[in-house]
This record gives sequence, structure tokens and C-alpha cells, in this order.
Amino acid sequence: MTDHPRLLHTVLDTTDCRGLAEFYRELLGLHYRPGDEPPEDGPDEADWLVLTDADGRRQLAFQQVPSLTPTTWPEHDVPMQLHLDLTVPSRDELERQRGRAEELGASILLDRTDDEGEPLYVFGDPSGHPFCIFVA
Repeated sequence: MTDHPRLLHTVLDTTDCRGLAEFYRELLGLHYRPGDEPPEDGPDEADWLVLTDADGRRQLAFQQVPSLTPTTWPEHDVPMQLHLDLTVPSRDELERQRGRAEELGASILLDRTDDEGEPLYVFGDPSGHPFCIFVA
């Protein structure tokens, strides 16, 4: 018996399950859970996918939904509700990862790299979920 439940993974809703899973797989260097890899032939009808770290621990999951209204953050018409915080060790790495994120399909929602105490970017992923990359 344990005193607390254990976090299994964080689930993101998306209208493009494989597309969003691929975005985060590439961005974070994660791996598909066995059986969730893209099909070699035929249509990809995945409506639930899980990404793991190199040791097989679940990190993120993706759930297909028929529609999704992206956040309007920093406006509050449609609140953020959830976001991921990712860290890098230096400003140079922050800029490198900004480029990677944009190449993979992210858009910059906020550029706060002029903040000496905590330079960061807030991005929207391809489904509109916000995530931050900052120097820790």
C-alpha cells in the first residue's frame, strides 16, 4: 500500500494524435511505448498514444478529440488550463531549442528573453497547448 497515488503521465487532447505525439517525441527525445509506433503501411488511426523516456517510463500521452479550442493566452477568453515547463542550462541552449521548437511546428506566444533573472519563451504546440522553455 502507498500513501499517495503515482503520476503515470500527462495527457494532452489533440485533433491530430500522431502529429502532436511526433512533435513532442522529436522536441523532447522521447520514444513511443511499444505498439504505439507509426504504422509501416496503411492508415494511422491512432486515437491514444504514449511517449516514454529511454528507460520506458511514461512521460506524455495524447488523446484524439473531435475539436479543440486553443487557448487565447495571454488573453483570458480561453484560459490556458495546463502548460508544460521545460528547462535548459544556458541562453545559448535556449536559442537552439527555440529554433528546434519552431522547426517542429511550435509558435512563439511570448518572448521574455530580455528577463535577466529567468529568460524564457512561451510557445504554442501544433495543437495550441502552451509550453515554456526557460533557463534554469
